[in-house]
Amino acid sequence: MSPSLQDARPAVSGGSFLDPAALMRIRNLELRAQVVVEGFWSGMHRSPFHGFSVEFTEYRPYVVGDDLRYLDWRLVARSDRYYIKKFEDETNLPSHLLLDLSPSMNFKSLGWSKRDYAATLAATFSQFLHDQGDAVGLLTFDDRVRDYLPSKHRKGHLRQIMLALEKQSSARTTSLAEPLKRIVEIVRRRGMMLLISDLLAPLEDLEKNLGHLAACGHDVVVFQVLDPAETTFQFQKATRFEDMESGRDLYLNPAAARERYLEAFGKHQSAAKSLCERLGIAFHVLTTDVPLDIALFEFLRDRLARGRKPVKTRR
Repeated sequence: MSPSLQDARPAVSGGSFLDPAALMRIRNLELRAQVVVEGFWSGMHRSPFHGFSVEFTEYRPYVVGDDLRYLDWRLVARSDRYYIKKFEDETNLPSHLLLDLSPSMNFKSLGWSKRDYAATLAATFSQFLHDQGDAVGLLTFDDRVRDYLPSKHRKGHLRQIMLALEKQSSARTTSLAEPLKRIVEIVRRRGMMLLISDLLAPLEDLEKNLGHLAACGHDVVVFQVLDPAETTFQFQKATRFEDMESGRDLYLNPAAARERYLEAFGKHQSAAKSLCERLGIAFHVLTTDVPLDIALFEFLRDRLARGRKPVKTRR
């Protein structure tokens, strides 16, 4: 059996992950992303999966049914690891990051908001994919599309993405449907779509529009970003809560409301997870106290586990 990311995980844990509180004290977003990516690779190189960065860009794991003509027999002889050399279409798969800037993303119970965390996550993926030689694009949205940068791998393009990620939004509502419709219209070439959102909006239209993305051949990944307080509702005193999108105030006794809240929240989470499972979409939940290099780790483990087969596109 060959080493896997699951095998590597214990070797990069034990205090090597970056504390979000320390990371968020770095004011420059681009530098923040570089720190996460460099820390991630440093941890990986101390793990049993040493050399993973090179193999990730050039190979993918063998899947039963793959053409054995493309198996790297030299790698098999050296390490007893079965990898297929990637086709050009796989190694140059363009990526787009879809970032939610809606008002609910401004919530925070820690020293940083979901929006800060999500922007850092998007910046980290941009930096990582760019370093791997992949083309990266960005679409930011709230109640409509705010910024769109097409997928490129050119000098200066990564900097433009970072600048767009630092922009704020003044919208008061959310629309998950509109940006997903728009990205389907804009991007014709098959690629990878990473949606970063709290998903705290009605899910009725989400399945249809995520389904359109998947039907177009895109490899879709969803990262749901939540504040720890949203998942536990551990407020103690009677509190005035403000709906960040409608502005409506609501006075609640948390102890009395907790059970109903957690029940409703649990149903919403189950529906979001089931939706993604039906569409064959990878679904990851991150709370803002989770180190961002763990997000990178889980993303790459998922990529290897899914093991895309070569797909030839029309010329």
